[in-house]
Amino acid sequence: MEHAFLRHSAVVDFGPWFHSVHSAHSHIMAVRVLEIIFFFYFASHIPITLFIDLQALLPEHVYPQQLKNLLRWYAEEFKDPMVLDPPDWFKSFIFCEAFLQMPFFPIAAYAFLKGGCKWIRTPAIVYSTHVATTLIPILAHILFHHFPVKPHPGPQTNRERWLLASIYAPYLLVPVLLLLTMLLSSKYNPTSKPGSTSGKAKKKN
Repeated sequence: MEHAFLRHSAVVDFGPWFHSVHSAHSHIMAVRVLEIIFFFYFASHIPITLFIDLQALLPEHVYPQQLKNLLRWYAEEFKDPMVLDPPDWFKSFIFCEAFLQMPFFPIAAYAFLKGGCKWIRTPAIVYSTHVATTLIPILAHILFHHFPVKPHPGPQTNRERWLLASIYAPYLLVPVLLLLTMLLSSKYNPTSKPGSTSGKAKKKN
């Protein structure tokens, strides 16, 4: 009977503790997966910005013919005239990408590859809010604007519009995911404590 009582006591005392430790471990692993996603996002953004996006701003002679052909192939294949003949409002977003976002890309890539760099929280919140805001008018333009067929054809059918929107969508979804991680994860936001039950368990012990 005494052994049964001890076994029952152990379940009562260590059950919540084990659950809280398991929950905290799962949270840490989930955040680490997100950090790796953010690393690849920022690391891949560096060549995309330098070799593709900035072609809309820089003189043609800056880029080799292979990169100009790659941009033209993309524009024709996915019906994206904005990269070949960008409207002024779209150019303003590329200016922001070049002078505000580009310096942040290698810093963010390093921070998320290393993981747990709390100093990246505020810059990441600023970046993600800014980029998510710019993507809303871009996606709205893709889905609702009446694109001309010449000189650079834009999407004409719903399928073409959604295909082009899917190319831009990750640059909205990942920043929103980054913003939520910075705001809600206890790893970056000390006021958010999903594993707070572990603190209660320690007090009980």
